[in-house]
Amino acid sequence: MKPAKFEYHAPETLDEALILAAQYGDDARIIAGGQSLVPMMNLRLAQPDHIIDINHIEGLSYIRPDSGSIEIGAVTRHHQIEYSSELMQLCPPLPMAARNIGHYALRERGTIGGSLALADPAAELPLMAMLLDAGIVAQSAAGKRTIPARDFFISVFTTSLEPGEIVAAIRFRALAHREGWGFRWLARRSGDYAVVNAAATLMLDGAGKVGRIAMALGGVGSTPIRLASLEQSASGLAPAGGWAGEIAAEAAAQVEPESDKHASAVYRKELIEVLLCQALEDALARAQRQSAA
Repeated sequence: MKPAKFEYHAPETLDEALILAAQYGDDARIIAGGQSLVPMMNLRLAQPDHIIDINHIEGLSYIRPDSGSIEIGAVTRHHQIEYSSELMQLCPPLPMAARNIGHYALRERGTIGGSLALADPAAELPLMAMLLDAGIVAQSAAGKRTIPARDFFISVFTTSLEPGEIVAAIRFRALAHREGWGFRWLARRSGDYAVVNAAATLMLDGAGKVGRIAMALGGVGSTPIRLASLEQSASGLAPAGGWAGEIAAEAAAQVEPESDKHASAVYRKELIEVLLCQALEDALARAQRQSAA
């Protein structure tokens, strides 16, 4: 099929794009990679009257470390994140997540801003935004604000962006020197969205007990989920024996996924327990190696 008729705009500056976004509001859609929007338009599931192409705007594609955090421009491609030496050093879960997005041709075009704005609850980068306390920088003609990831994702394909706002950048926290991480997923085929994905970061204190810990799940609800209550109860534990399995079992008991054509709720609960346990064990192993170095 072909898309419905629309008017195409190719602003050369961010200010021009913001003026257009304010002018056309809900009648306009932003396009960068177009890996989700274009198929939806071809199927006429999306029929915007105006398309605002931000690909040619300078200054929206970058990876910039900044005192304990990393800022990534919204038009940064997935493959740039995948192969970034700075991210591999400062925040290795991000390149690993990007490596699992679709196929290479998609990663050549898809952008981090587009992935977050789409808000697919099974996607890799929204999961990382929740895990790594990301702040999404939203900009409009009226100004700029930073939205915490926990407030950004509202529901399936729904965010807290206001009409006229554009995702301009995303700020992630960098991992601490001795902080380990784990990322596990299961997809039916290579390149598919994960049925469930799980991620964790972990840092040990001086006594070898769990200090800072973060855990997040994707594909199990209408948004990525941060397991904040479990993080509190896990802090201070000695990570020995079946500690990871116990935490993962509690997560599976707390989360109530829904059944769909891809998997039943029961199967998703089983995946939560297995994948989160593996992610925690990976995070612990990396934290222990770095603490011993």
